[in-house]
Amino acid sequence: MSALFDLTGQNAIVTGSSKGIGKAIAHQLAAHGANVVISSRKADVCDAARDEINTAVGREAAVTIPANIADKGALQTLVDETHDKLGQVDILVCNAASNPYYGPMSGMNDDQFTKILQNNIVSNHWLIQMVAPEMIARKNGSIIIISSIGGLKGSPVIGAYCISKSADMQLARNLAVEFGPSNVRVNTIAPGLVKTDFAKALWDNPDTLARSTAGSALKRIGEPDEISGMAVFLASRAGAFTTGQTFVIDGGATIM
Repeated sequence: MSALFDLTGQNAIVTGSSKGIGKAIAHQLAAHGANVVISSRKADVCDAARDEINTAVGREAAVTIPANIADKGALQTLVDETHDKLGQVDILVCNAASNPYYGPMSGMNDDQFTKILQNNIVSNHWLIQMVAPEMIARKNGSIIIISSIGGLKGSPVIGAYCISKSADMQLARNLAVEFGPSNVRVNTIAPGLVKTDFAKALWDNPDTLARSTAGSALKRIGEPDEISGMAVFLASRAGAFTTGQTFVIDGGATIM
């Protein structure tokens, strides 16, 4: 069974991987044999995550390549330096995202709306288009977009974020159709509330946490590592017949 999840010799880029869900995914990809690029805007936090992962897996599995996802040139540099340091890109995880506004959409300014759409949709499109040609040429590859259950429902306070995450699901479906004949799979993972800095406003206060988890079947917040196993599945041979799908991992929040 373990051979189904063996990623030995494969190379992965994981954006937003200096902390939270991205770091957990990078860690588990490395633990299953992959070489991983740790990438976010700040080099020092990337280096810290790299060192933590390499110590945990007992080998030099992770390298650091900082990049700002809003900068198309920086994303191309990320891909080019991955080729220089590791070789071909077999796995791409688009995890980095932004949500600079909390409140009704009527109060959002244009810059905030544009930033959400840029970082959560357009940047994913850019990066995927940079790595897809080599995957298509080899007729093998796995692309994973980290979406959110926010993309499945409306919200009075994170509406634009939800719009962007719904669009990521459709981006995956479209690209799965386009890339499918070349055996390149594209899927999304839609986490519920997970204990990350990104979602801190929803769990940092005990009363807020209780309200945030009351509507879920498991009645608790998720941990980043509880999302990472799905990424391993989708990247490995176990997920070789899986494409165009959204996998909800939310402690039962969307079934209540």
